[in-house]
Amino acid sequence: MDNIFSQLDGSHKTPSNYRTLKILMLCWEYPPNIVGGLSRHVFGLSVHLAEKGHEVHVLTAINGNLPSFENMDGVNVHRVKPINQYDDNFLSWIGGLNLAMAFKAEQLAEEIHFDIIHAHDWLVGSASIVLKETLKIPLLATIHATEYGRNNGIHTEMQQFIHKKEQQLICESDQIIVCSDYMKDVLNSIFKAKNDKIAIIPNGIEPVLNELDTEEIFPELKDQKYIFSIGRIVKEKGFETIIEAASIAKEREIDCFFVIAGKGPMLETYRRQINVRNLESHITFVGYVTDEQRNSLIAGSELAVIPSLYEPFGIVVLETMILGKPTIVSNTGGMKGIVKHLHTGLLMTPGDAESMLEQIDFLINHPLKAEEIGKKGRQIVTILYGWKRIASETSRVMEDTVLNKRVHTDAQKETPNNLKKV
Repeated sequence: MDNIFSQLDGSHKTPSNYRTLKILMLCWEYPPNIVGGLSRHVFGLSVHLAEKGHEVHVLTAINGNLPSFENMDGVNVHRVKPINQYDDNFLSWIGGLNLAMAFKAEQLAEEIHFDIIHAHDWLVGSASIVLKETLKIPLLATIHATEYGRNNGIHTEMQQFIHKKEQQLICESDQIIVCSDYMKDVLNSIFKAKNDKIAIIPNGIEPVLNELDTEEIFPELKDQKYIFSIGRIVKEKGFETIIEAASIAKEREIDCFFVIAGKGPMLETYRRQINVRNLESHITFVGYVTDEQRNSLIAGSELAVIPSLYEPFGIVVLETMILGKPTIVSNTGGMKGIVKHLHTGLLMTPGDAESMLEQIDFLINHPLKAEEIGKKGRQIVTILYGWKRIASETSRVMEDTVLNKRVHTDAQKETPNNLKKV
């Protein structure tokens, strides 16, 4: 976290030589089409880059009855249909999306002289790399997560395919952004990326207000004290650890109830586990919730637990901390860079239900300390992770990338042909 402190110190100030850019942003999901945290990140970043005066164009996939173009909060959003829109094979669908994105971007480039391409993860890597060569402009990539990290290694053909796509995007990018020191170490060790090519800029979050009454949304929680967790319901988020903790709590007659929100492929599996183990009195999965419902559930909880086994950053940690809730997180990935144990939150051993219960017990039995931790957590998130600050740092990296590319191009033009061959 100290590295993030030093990198962001003063970065929100606009430099005297600041100039605006025309930015082509590629991301497969964008609000209101939300699959995971990627869409929220790109939305927050693009809106605040636009507020700084940049001309931002986001290329994304069309979904439902959404228009093919609209200006949202100052951002030009272009939605395209994948070439093979109804293909059930995800990799084929992604391939068709990249073809459609590349075609649309070339159309836009006939009227707009873009300065830089900003790609978000391997899902848009193929189009981004092609556009870099076609438009002759630099490519900036934000690597939000890796297939290696999600699966603790590469074990299947599909994982190998994605891993190679990530490698290609990292190799072809002129500059890379990651969200934490942890992710920088991953790119160094797994992909052999060079340090001078990587910038660390954390995810951001907006100040939030809780305007809904939890009991009105979820009447079953009336007068119920509960511990809250949220995330995409997949194995790497560590919700099995909460299920195990609930089982231990039931066995030891510990009075605690877990409420978990989110959607994902493991949701029904986890619900069946709860039924089979008769844990309904200690844990519930409420499924998908809106942002407003999420904020209400956080505000109504005693504390929050984010038990991820793999988490490059952990935007959900910011979501609980900014509402002043004492938060327990796994001592792994980017989360351990956000939370300072017993100061802005608590750390638990990843995958260890006993460790989780130990931290929960401490917070419940030390309410004044828990309140202090919640307040300090909120302060640190507000100071360090506001989107205006994150956008300012990203803007600086973009400007440097554009300038470096031009200097390199000019140098090549000035080099005699006989020296180029050498």
